[in-house]
Amino acid sequence: MTMMMAARFYAPGDVRYEPVPLNPPGPGELVVEVKTALTCGTDLKAYRRGHPVLLKNFPALFGHEGAGIVTAVGEGVHRFKPGDRVVAANSAPCDACFFCLKGQPNLCESLDLLNGAYAQYLTIPARIAEKNTLQIPPHVPFEKAAFCEPLAVCLRGIEACNIQPGDTVCVIGTGTVGQFMIRLATLKGATVVALGRNAMKRQLAQTFGHADHVLEMTPELSIETIRSGHGFDVVIEAVGQPATWALALNLVRKGGLINWFGGCASGTKVEVDTRRMHYDELTLISLFHHTPHYFAQALDLISRDVLDPTPLISDHQPMSQVVEALKQVEAGKAVKVALSPEL
Repeated sequence: MTMMMAARFYAPGDVRYEPVPLNPPGPGELVVEVKTALTCGTDLKAYRRGHPVLLKNFPALFGHEGAGIVTAVGEGVHRFKPGDRVVAANSAPCDACFFCLKGQPNLCESLDLLNGAYAQYLTIPARIAEKNTLQIPPHVPFEKAAFCEPLAVCLRGIEACNIQPGDTVCVIGTGTVGQFMIRLATLKGATVVALGRNAMKRQLAQTFGHADHVLEMTPELSIETIRSGHGFDVVIEAVGQPATWALALNLVRKGGLINWFGGCASGTKVEVDTRRMHYDELTLISLFHHTPHYFAQALDLISRDVLDPTPLISDHQPMSQVVEALKQVEAGKAVKVALSPEL
């Protein structure tokens, strides 16, 4: 039996990089030699407390942002061949359920999910291989292509905000999602104010995101100081905490839009002032996940160098150090860590 090294999740706080079987691809599947995998906030949350959707059968393969080279293809695969450079999304819709037929494939009732990027090899399920895997142009490095999934999520989120040139936008949070939201809003021609706690990430909000103003979130920072006038046309919450969801409500102008983009823990709640909601004509939206359309759009932007995500990589580590890399992110010492297998 062929073996490979891979990270496996046993329980919250228990991830082991160990030998596991590498099976040949089944019908429609691809086997990909991973060249770069990226740490992700979702993986960090899963490492801390598990994940009811991504991690069900234990020990579970782990990680979902990666890119590499096809080494084997299953029966019926015609789009790819060994040697192709590819990046796969972490999901693919069925295109047949109620939500897919309503044009909401991100809410697919049987969304096919992918885990296992923290490994020497990654097996891509047939549906994802068919619907949401792309060839990487020769000039695009693997570590750039590996950003397609988080960028795709943010592209969908920013489009829903309907930002117009000259709009004022506040982005709460300066992690990976916040950085992408800041940069995408500036590309829309908005004046952007970024709020963050971590000094390194606030600096990135200027150099990578091109934010017009960056403010440190402290207990002393007042609503009036942030708002500076009528409030923002658009407020994007990219943290995923009830307190910052509530802050967004206090920063938006009359007639403005709030995008509660960061997912809060299950069961938490936020109070909404119904008078303000009604008489100030606020729009509240919340976006989940991506679609194949936005995944392809992400690779296109990266390929044309409209957006270079590599400044968000704070460190490079061998794949065997995946737990240490996640702890770096947790400690605020890294935005993303790029991991490469020791082949």
